[in-house]
Amino acid sequence: MNCLFSFMLLLEKMIIFSKTKSMKSILYSALFFSASLCAQEHQYDYTFFTNSLMKDNFFYGNVKSSGSASVKNQNNKLLVDKNEFHSPGNSLLLDYKNAKDGKWEASIEYEDVRGKDFFTQSNFLSFWIKSEKNDSNILPAVKIQKTDGSFSKPVTLKLTKKNQWENILIDMSTLDASVKDNPKSVKAIVFSQPENSDSNNKIWLDDITFIDSREKKKIAETPKISLAKGYMKHVDLKWNPIKDNNIKYVKIYRSKNGKDFKPVGIQDAYVDRFADFTNETGKKYSYKISFLDKLFNESRLSEVVSAETRNMSDEELMTMVQEASFNYYWDGAETESGLSKENTNGRQNMIATGASGFGIMALIAGTERGFISRKEAVDRFTKIVNFIEKADKYHGAVAHFIDGKTGKTEPFFGKRDNGADLVETSFFVQGLLAAHQYFNKDNTEEKNIRTKIDQFWKGIEWDWFKQTPDSKFLYWHWSPDQAWTINHRLIGWNETMVTYLMAIASPTHPVPASMYYSGWASQDKIAQDYRKDWGKSDEGAMYTNGNTYYGIKLDVGVNKGGPLFFAHYSFMGYDPHGLTDRYTNYFKNNQNIAKINYLYCVENPKKQKGYGKDGWGLTASDGPNGYNPDEPVEREDTGKLTPTGAIASFPYTPKESMAVLKNFYLNYGDFLWGEYGFRDSFDLNNNWCSPIFMGLNQAPMTVMMENHRTGLIWKLFMSHPDVKAGIEKLNKEK
Repeated sequence: MNCLFSFMLLLEKMIIFSKTKSMKSILYSALFFSASLCAQEHQYDYTFFTNSLMKDNFFYGNVKSSGSASVKNQNNKLLVDKNEFHSPGNSLLLDYKNAKDGKWEASIEYEDVRGKDFFTQSNFLSFWIKSEKNDSNILPAVKIQKTDGSFSKPVTLKLTKKNQWENILIDMSTLDASVKDNPKSVKAIVFSQPENSDSNNKIWLDDITFIDSREKKKIAETPKISLAKGYMKHVDLKWNPIKDNNIKYVKIYRSKNGKDFKPVGIQDAYVDRFADFTNETGKKYSYKISFLDKLFNESRLSEVVSAETRNMSDEELMTMVQEASFNYYWDGAETESGLSKENTNGRQNMIATGASGFGIMALIAGTERGFISRKEAVDRFTKIVNFIEKADKYHGAVAHFIDGKTGKTEPFFGKRDNGADLVETSFFVQGLLAAHQYFNKDNTEEKNIRTKIDQFWKGIEWDWFKQTPDSKFLYWHWSPDQAWTINHRLIGWNETMVTYLMAIASPTHPVPASMYYSGWASQDKIAQDYRKDWGKSDEGAMYTNGNTYYGIKLDVGVNKGGPLFFAHYSFMGYDPHGLTDRYTNYFKNNQNIAKINYLYCVENPKKQKGYGKDGWGLTASDGPNGYNPDEPVEREDTGKLTPTGAIASFPYTPKESMAVLKNFYLNYGDFLWGEYGFRDSFDLNNNWCSPIFMGLNQAPMTVMMENHRTGLIWKLFMSHPDVKAGIEKLNKEK
């Protein structure tokens, strides 16, 4: 899976405006280049299967057969078996028939996750197998499929056990020695029919991965659960961060009677939380955990803790979602900077500045909700502002990605993306100015937070990003050695309104308020062509739209308003109620965009599974076939649903958003709900769910729900004197 590769080179936005195959090839090259440049990162084992989030079949792979040979499958995908597993909670079932007049083959493909680009030495292929029969003449052969389409020589399996789980370790030298230092060259592990065999068999496969060593590792740490908390249909478990590098997984055991414990899940050791979705309300559960090394040798068990699920009101469910997403930025933050990672399962040292700005606002909302104390918040924000002070800056602006250990820029999207990102800086400072107003106590710690935020804010040279003195536009990027090489003008309607608003509001390096109309809302031919290019339509090319969709008039927006994140990112701090320009009021316009999105999904012209009154919210996210900025036009409707789309729209569509929240949690929670709340996206047409939580998508749920409930972040941000002055300057241009 491409996993937002096409979102990333042009910083999660530019691909929206340039979707070509040549651009995608540049994106891949840039990512591999960047992987070689960044500081030492967490190394992952190159893993093909541990568990499937979805039941029935496994998306990543393929089954094919000829003649009388066959493999049971669904839509040419291998079956998932929840009743048999080596590590909880499922395995892959290979129910096959060998035939001399045909052959069969089943591949299990590697699932690409962006940022997961550093791997351990791949010296062995390791997997666990359970077979009804152990006759080597009927067992499948195993081989490696490379990304270039070639295959390794096959290896014949030999088992010593029958109907028991057994670990198979194959030295990579017997398959393809070149893979040892280059696991990314492998596309899939392939199981295939042996020669000259007429027979039936069932095998189960689990925990398929490359590993560096078959040496048993000593586990020194003692497992201990620090928190067990019940919600409506799940229990949250937490333990202290694990520092022992020999531990690969945490294994979770559950009991309904406090005596008989069964394994129900595993968690990566670099994550210190687990959400056990029991799907039952009003039940008491007991838990233990253990630690596993990469060969699944197990430590002793922890002491028992218990929790009970319970009925919850709508208000309590909202708080539950807010807290789960908040935890992404609290427990899941990069440890040295205290800021947000780009996504889970990726780079562990790298922070994303835009996501961090959103996370800062989520931390404030969480403090007010009592998820953490004010003292804990002060300590975290002290760490954050100290990090900002030392981080690389370019004419005051920061890069999109920064190494959290050193403060140095990470050119994650390639060598051209090695300097300032003005849009990500805008998202970042939007959060910081809200924090400036929140930490208002007359004490040394909070004064220090305010002072350092002030210094950063006043040091950003917004006017310099005009590129030339007479420019009508602001520009997105600047490189210290390649200058304006990306040369991307900021033109609306999209998520970059906040950049113009912040630039106008700057007390030290402002741009004229007239640039809002000459740049952001430009009606020049260059701006019209820009909108037509990405929108593939004349609707909204003048910035204004004026068309009616589903009985709703849209004042501003391309096509039917675009992906929903356009109505979120600039309006987490800026209160759209108070933003009215020559063309519209932005609360009303955003509300109309959300309603159009909702009504499109209710109409569901492409008959996508899961769409409806409680299944809507088309926006940018991963999909089973890569990134797409889904929006309510058939051309950009790929069939995936992204929870942040509808849930971050609570201020605009409270009733419709609540229906989505309850449907996604109550009906899809067994695969969609995890340690940080709702996973990034899912696609019922393809039986697929994203494995990640994303920094840009979790915080908007927490923050926009809080703005709907109390207006907290809007009130804080809009109270900043410079923000007020900027709005006043803009109002004079109407």
